[in-house]
Amino acid sequence: MVSMSGGVDRVRKVAVTVRIPTTMRPFAGGASSVQVEGTTLREVLAALDAAHPGFAGRLFDEAGDLHKFVNIFVADDDVRYTNGLDTPVASGDTVSIIPAVAGG
Repeated sequence: MVSMSGGVDRVRKVAVTVRIPTTMRPFAGGASSVQVEGTTLREVLAALDAAHPGFAGRLFDEAGDLHKFVNIFVADDDVRYTNGLDTPVASGDTVSIIPAVAGG
């Protein structure tokens, strides 16, 4: 992207809060939420795994897609019904990781 001044504008990453489910809190040192930066959900989740290794294995399948048993919301929107991993995030957004619950 070229700015009016002729320079190249860089997309600024924004800080978002990621809510961590109880079963994944050990990866985040027991924290119920953490702050990371990114401009899309994909970047946020990559930053989450970089800061707290172990999340990628719990969130993604072998193809790099979200596991079917993990639901992720940006603000109040289920990313499966928006742009998936390419869902944009805004400063102050909350990303919620919610494991699917099965019953019998």
